[in-house]
Amino acid sequence: MSNDVSHIENGQTPLIFIHGAWLSARSWENYVDYFGECGFAVSAPEWPRKQGDVEGIRETADASAGLGVQEIVDHYEQLIRDLDHPPVLIGHSYGGLFVELLLDRGLGLAGVAMSPAPPKGILALPFSTLKSAAPALAHPSKWHGVVTLTREEFTYGFVNTFSEEDAAAAYERYAVPETGQIFYEGGFANFHLHPPTEVHFKNQDRAPLLLVGATQDHTVPASLTKAQYKRYERSPARTDYLEFEGRPHLHMVAPDWQEVAGAIDGWLDGVFHELAGATRQAS
Repeated sequence: MSNDVSHIENGQTPLIFIHGAWLSARSWENYVDYFGECGFAVSAPEWPRKQGDVEGIRETADASAGLGVQEIVDHYEQLIRDLDHPPVLIGHSYGGLFVELLLDRGLGLAGVAMSPAPPKGILALPFSTLKSAAPALAHPSKWHGVVTLTREEFTYGFVNTFSEEDAAAAYERYAVPETGQIFYEGGFANFHLHPPTEVHFKNQDRAPLLLVGATQDHTVPASLTKAQYKRYERSPARTDYLEFEGRPHLHMVAPDWQEVAGAIDGWLDGVFHELAGATRQAS
């Protein structure tokens, strides 16, 4: 994969969306259209072992049993290395954590982590986060199996600002069963020396990172996203934080999703300007 950034200026920058837990790539449908129209070469690949769209994943959910963080991140690393140019990475929830891990590996041109699941080192978890993860963590029998959310659990964790009718529609369109393994690995990361969710916060060689918080998010409250941002402050690598009022966890499908997408696009423009300028100075 070339480190050349000249493709920034001719609209050929690849962009990979990484979805979160209990979701499929369909959760990016609005952003795929938006950033495709902005000139990016967009893709939204599923996690490994997930086949088809929401309906197909529901029918083959058992294939995800035991799927862990390492396998998922390795899967995306291979996709990135197969590209001719380094991509922009945008992830949501656990997908946001995966973006942080991929950047830490030296991959990606820039990364955006939206309401990212916390890596190792974030100690104080809000009650709402624990409640959202409880369907997977409360029963050890589910840690290495597959966990399905009820409509009420999905509403609480993902679309708590939606009307009852819209929340039900979102559940039918986006919710899928999920591997319990990633919640076990994330939930007990601070009790292990080198868990798969470990990020080197002081890494000075990683690409620019934007963390996005949502104030009405039950699963990853804005305070939790901001706590991650604080951990990155000692790194000389660029790290920024944006916070949006009134958004739930799954705000990419909320009525005002364009505001967040536009802010991310604006941040990327600034990053590209810096990278292009640095390339011209070095040549």
